[in-house]
Amino acid sequence: MAREFKRTDRLGDEIQRVLAKLIQFEVRDPRIGMVNINDVVVTRDLANARIFVTFVGRDDEAECEKAAEALNKASGFLRSQLSKELDVRRTPNLQFKYDVTSVRGQQLSALIDKAVGEDRENSDESDVESGQDTE
Repeated sequence: MAREFKRTDRLGDEIQRVLAKLIQFEVRDPRIGMVNINDVVVTRDLANARIFVTFVGRDDEAECEKAAEALNKASGFLRSQLSKELDVRRTPNLQFKYDVTSVRGQQLSALIDKAVGEDRENSDESDVESGQDTE
C-alpha cells in the first residue's frame, strides 16, 4: 500500500510551520515586513528547499523582490534556527522566491469581474433598446 504523503511533503509542511514563526519573531530586518509562506518545495534528496513567499501590504513587484533578497541573506540564520527545531540529519539549504501567482490571480479575477460587468451593462442596454422587459 502506498503512503499517503511523501517525506518531502511532510518535511516541507514542517519547514513552512517553523519558518513562519521564525520570520515573525526572530527576523528583525525592516525590509521584510509581514510575510506569507505560500509553499515549500523540498528536493527528493532533502538537500534544498524552495520557499515561495508573498508580502502583505506591498504592491510593487521590485520592492517584493528586494524583500525576498533580504530573506535570502537571512537564510543562513534561519537555517541554523530551523536545524534546532527539526529532527532531521541534514537541514536543507533555503532559497526564498517571490511568488507572483497570487498577485496574478487577483489581477485576472479583477479583469474577469470587469468583463462580466461590462457584458451585463451591454446586455441591459440592448434589452432596453429592443424593447424587451428584463424581468
